[in-house]
Amino acid sequence: MERNSQMEFIYDDEYLLVVNKPAGLLAVPGRGEDKQDCLSKRIQQRHPNALIVHRLDMATSGLIVFARGIAMQRRLSQMFSERIVIKRYVAVVAGKLEPETGEVNLPVGADWLNRPRQKVDMTEGKTALTHYRVIANNTDATRVALEPVTGRTHQLRVHMNAIGHPVVGDRLYDGPSAQRLMLHACHLCLPHPHTNAPLEFDCPAAF
Repeated sequence: MERNSQMEFIYDDEYLLVVNKPAGLLAVPGRGEDKQDCLSKRIQQRHPNALIVHRLDMATSGLIVFARGIAMQRRLSQMFSERIVIKRYVAVVAGKLEPETGEVNLPVGADWLNRPRQKVDMTEGKTALTHYRVIANNTDATRVALEPVTGRTHQLRVHMNAIGHPVVGDRLYDGPSAQRLMLHACHLCLPHPHTNAPLEFDCPAAF
């Protein structure tokens, strides 16, 4: 785990922040006194008006956007809900993933009997679509670029598990053992919420 790793500011202006979240750190506070340390609180110590726009799982590292003030939070949240923001992840998954490009189009919903797990749910699940592209593979593992079109909870982890290639280090979805979840938000592309100028950020994975 990288919970105590120093967060890295990738971009910082009066309208928004882009931060590289360490793996093992919550994006927002959880339930209980032991789950109060989180990225949002750490950022607000430096920027009191920083507000969460979207989230990454605790075990996932990488790029995450914060708004500076409520007006920018509304604008950025709208961009995410309208799928204007392009997000890309890199992962290492179990086995040799074939074909080398494709998509997973399976609805995702809560697995109420096994919370916090999610599951493919063909009757009550919400539409979920992930595009993938193999970067490198062998018989034991595949390095893959993942682009979620939708943003369901645990979508990438559920989709990879559903096609027989769980993310390495994913204890929740029975992935092969590793020191951390091999999933990292490596790329973000969006228009600036105030100027509309194109913004593009890349952050290589540490694995």
